[in-house]
Parts: sequence; C-alpha cells; structure tokens
Amino acid sequence: MRPGDELPPLRIPVTRTLIVAGAVASRDYQDVHHDAELAREKGSPDIFMNILTTNGLVGRYITDHFGPRSVLRRVAIRLGAPNYPGDTMTLTGTVTGVAGDTATVRVVGANGLGHHVTGTVTVEVAP
Repeated sequence: MRPGDELPPLRIPVTRTLIVAGAVASRDYQDVHHDAELAREKGSPDIFMNILTTNGLVGRYITDHFGPRSVLRRVAIRLGAPNYPGDTMTLTGTVTGVAGDTATVRVVGANGLGHHVTGTVTVEVAP
C-alpha cells in the first residue's frame, strides 16, 4: 500500500430495493427515500438514496479492499448528484497517504448524473 495506489472500481446497481432497504435499515423514514409519488410532489423525479446508505457503501468498498479486519478510523463524505433507481454508482479510490498501518483513501462514487459522493476515508489495515 503506497500513495498513488488505485483501488479496483466497484459497480453498484442502484435499485429501488437498495434505496428503500438502506433507508429502513438506517431508520430514515423520509418519504423521498421510499415513496415515489411523494418524492415527485417534492420536486424529485423519483426516490433517491440517503446519505447513511451511501456512507455504508463507501465503508464496504474500503473494507472489501483492505480486508475484514481493517478498521475505519474516519469517514468524511459529501453528497452531490442523487442516486436514483435504475442507475449504477461506480466507486473508485486512490491511496493519498500512508502512515504506518494507516492509509488515507480519496473516494469518488459516480453515477450517470455525475459525482454522487466524494470524500476521504482513513483506514487502519490489520497485518
């Protein structure tokens, strides 16, 4: 693990089930995450993924790469373009720093509209 190393991309189909299940699992009952009609009434073309689901997917991406014993020490993300059903989010990552057994990774999740999520993750990698 060295600065500049790129993680392999992870493509995640954005389905209605993923959006609704993620919202329910994180106890986010906002109607825009499960009711398409109410989402449209509020100006959205459809339901969209919540930040807690995105955060979980970013964490999965990092631990899938660094292993199940790795520990997320810091996750700092910002949302951009919404994740709507029928699209695909592709997560990519680049190691930007290494200190001992800890790496900092720049993460981007892009969909058909642009960048859905950008941020950095600090991960402690188990030997």
